[in-house]
Amino acid sequence: MNKPMFKSIEFRSDDVILRGRLYTPGISSKKLPVIIMAHGYSATINGMVADRYAEVFSKAGFAVLLYDHRNLGISDGEPRQQLNRWTQARGYRDAIDFVITLPEIDSTKIGLWGDSMSGDEVIVVAAMDHRVKTVVVQVPACGRELPQPDPDGKLFQSIKETFLHGNVEGTPETTLGPMPIVSFDQQSIPSLLKPLTAYRWFIEYGTRYNTGWINNATYVTPNVPTKFNSVLCIPYIKAALLMMVAHDDEIKGANSNVARHAFEIAPQPKKMIEIDGGHFGLLYYPSPLFDQTSKAQVDFFKEYLQ
Repeated sequence: MNKPMFKSIEFRSDDVILRGRLYTPGISSKKLPVIIMAHGYSATINGMVADRYAEVFSKAGFAVLLYDHRNLGISDGEPRQQLNRWTQARGYRDAIDFVITLPEIDSTKIGLWGDSMSGDEVIVVAAMDHRVKTVVVQVPACGRELPQPDPDGKLFQSIKETFLHGNVEGTPETTLGPMPIVSFDQQSIPSLLKPLTAYRWFIEYGTRYNTGWINNATYVTPNVPTKFNSVLCIPYIKAALLMMVAHDDEIKGANSNVARHAFEIAPQPKKMIEIDGGHFGLLYYPSPLFDQTSKAQVDFFKEYLQ
């Protein structure tokens, strides 16, 4: 098996440059299906395990575009460390626009991968952009509770309009923080993510050499007509969907019951796998759970994207 190779890439998203890696599985005589990946809540692409998933996918014969979200890691964007679902989702859209211009890529075979918050985002992007053929999400942060019903699709159309054209910049009133991402003591140092499992994972992986991860962020919830919500969008995807959901996710924004409901209302083809290990178990490498989840994801991509 060829060792995965990658080259540095950059592309424009709105007014900033996003940077990452393009993995290719070696010499190929045909155009390659591609998987576009970005990490979850504040994490970066160097050494925080999304790169390990990218290596597995590349070894399986896929091109992989893995990049850092706007304001994080090696990507540009101000304010630094600002998290915004809308701008991150637009980053995925712009990654699609970029990758289909590459001569080695099959523009008819586009897959999206997301973890946690980016798992929520790729569902929304796939609903907006039907160039996406396959979506794989793990422990998606689909919300704390179910949104109000949307029988006539007006809320979805409102989200689509904001995604395409809306002003999604933060203001002081719509910005939480700056705060630590994680903390071992919520009483003395409150953080954006509260569970101790979050602290353990981010400190173990984020503080490794050259990750570029910083334990500090602001989180923006822009003042828009309809809030960003993947549950309202998921009925409109036209991509094959694999959801990997923790049995009882400890991150409140990744409520397992909300994710299960999202899966129920998603169109076919679709598959759900419930996993052990909580929200962060599948982000430990090497581990049996990583092997289990990455193999299931490869199998799904091979069935619906290759």
